[in-house]
Amino acid sequence: MMHFIFDMIGTVAFAVSGVMVAMDKKLDLFGVFIIAFVTAVGGGTLRDFLIGDTPVLWLKDHTYLYTITAITILAILLRSKKKYVRTSLFLFDSIGIGFYTLLGIAKGLSVGLSPVMCIALGTITACFGGVIRDILCNEIPVIFRKEIYATACIFGGLSFFLIRELPINELYADIATILLVIGIRLWAVKFKISLPNIYRSFNTTE
Repeated sequence: MMHFIFDMIGTVAFAVSGVMVAMDKKLDLFGVFIIAFVTAVGGGTLRDFLIGDTPVLWLKDHTYLYTITAITILAILLRSKKKYVRTSLFLFDSIGIGFYTLLGIAKGLSVGLSPVMCIALGTITACFGGVIRDILCNEIPVIFRKEIYATACIFGGLSFFLIRELPINELYADIATILLVIGIRLWAVKFKISLPNIYRSFNTTE
């Protein structure tokens, strides 16, 4: 039950981030819905295909479709406020990757994957909805830039397995993992911390 609640929170967060990007690109109503939808369920869909869990979750449970539709309609109704929430795009993205990293790891454990593969599955779940969103909106995906994004998911995944070794309730371990991923992402943005630029040494002055 708790993981379902986490899933809904992640779905809402990613749907909102998808709506923001789509409206920034001035897409029509259908375009906004599609971008919100693929952002919210894209990573989970790829995850389920990789582990052979089909039909994928959103085909079996209409709650996802209803939730994303409601978020899209609400965003259209509040479109005049868009300029006030656009700066929060990274916050919704951060919330989304925090919850989806945990859910991907949990799904991997449920099918008997090793910790390394669980962390990979959590990272895929968290990041690839955003990858699809950015590609459809003609942007270089955040995960492929120097920002701390997938790295936060990986560190969160590592922490999940370390925290699980402590004598604490599993729910606390789940929440700690989510907060750590979100915290790393926000911390990196606030202090402008990024991965090393591997091209700097190749820049030359004409």
